[in-house]
This record gives sequence, structure tokens and C-alpha cells, in this order.
Amino acid sequence: MLAVKSFVFSPVQENTYVLSGPKDACVIIDPGCYFGNERAELQEFIEQQGLSPRFLLNTHCHLDHVFGNKFVHETWDLPLHLHENELPVLALAPQMGLEWGMPFENYRGEHVFLVPGQEIVLDEDRLRILFLPGHSPGSVGFYCAEQGFLIGGDVLFRESIGRTDLRGGDHATLLRSIREQLWPLPDDTVVYPGHGEATTIGWEKRHNPFLAGVRV
Repeated sequence: MLAVKSFVFSPVQENTYVLSGPKDACVIIDPGCYFGNERAELQEFIEQQGLSPRFLLNTHCHLDHVFGNKFVHETWDLPLHLHENELPVLALAPQMGLEWGMPFENYRGEHVFLVPGQEIVLDEDRLRILFLPGHSPGSVGFYCAEQGFLIGGDVLFRESIGRTDLRGGDHATLLRSIREQLWPLPDDTVVYPGHGEATTIGWEKRHNPFLAGVRV
């Protein structure tokens, strides 16, 4: 049984997630900690809970989701797991940081590529990798079928969807990802997004104005 802890980091108000199992192993997803106090908050939580980080995962590599990659890598000696299509996005992130007035040092370690359909295994718990391009060319989600939740990045928000005007985004592709990968999930599946509050698949089917008429 995985516990889900969220943090809201950086001026962009990005959601960082720590998923931990009963044996104290954990995964860190999209570390957006930009300021020193945010990095300290993440580290203090992990240490105070007695957790042992096993994986560093990115749903995608827009700058607000990768601010803390270097810190996590250096603190816990974790390689970065990402979809191969996100490599150009990750490489561009420092330039985007300068344009947004938020310079930062990028991760420069090993890349481990996430393969859709495969699983991240954390002791007895499993997260299936869903391929969800559109907001970004290699966006993925991490779906826990046993507990009925998805860490979805910036694909689907409460009554909204991810923007597609950034480099590599495509609106039609995003809608297809939602229709083919997310709508078949059970309606009570909880979606933990990259920004804002959690939602469910069923709520978005009924209330999301951007997805009216989008069906399996």
C-alpha cells in the first residue's frame, strides 16, 4: 500500500510527489523544489519519515518539474528515469529557466528510459507506465491499479487540461492520450496532477469543459 505525499514548490506552484511503501522505500516524482528551503523541506520529510529513495521519476521535463532533479540525484545517488522523447525538453529546460527568470543547474547524470506498459516496482507495489504525449512529446503517467490512482503530470487537471502551446506540444495528440489511455480507467481513479488539486476520471468525464464529447 503506497502513501502519497505532495509538496507545492516554486513560483510555478508545481506538485512534487513522494510515494512510499510499508517497507520505507519511496519514489520521488517531478521534484520541483527550486529554493533552498524547498529542497530542505523535501529532504527533511524523507529523513524524518525514515524513507529510502529508490527512484527519481519525471512525468515530463518542463522546467518546473525538473528544478530539483540535480538535488535529488546528488543527495540520494539516483539516476533520472524519463521517457526518451523528453531528452530534448530536458536539455532546453535551463534556457527556459533563463527566459522565465528562474535560472537553475540542470541534471547531468545517467538517463534510464521509461517504457510504456512496463512497471516501476517498489517492493510489493507497482506503478504501470502510461504513455501520455501531447502536453510534451514524452509525457508519461504512473498508474497504481491496485489503489486506483494516477500520477499524471500536466496532462489532465481538475476541469482543465495541459497546455499545448509549448515546444513539442500538440492539442490533438493530448486529446488522443486522454481518450485512449485515461478514459478507460475506472471512474473512481484519483488523478494527482502536476498543478492544483486532485480529481477523478469520472469527475472529468462529467465536468471538464475541454473534454466535452471526448469518449473512448
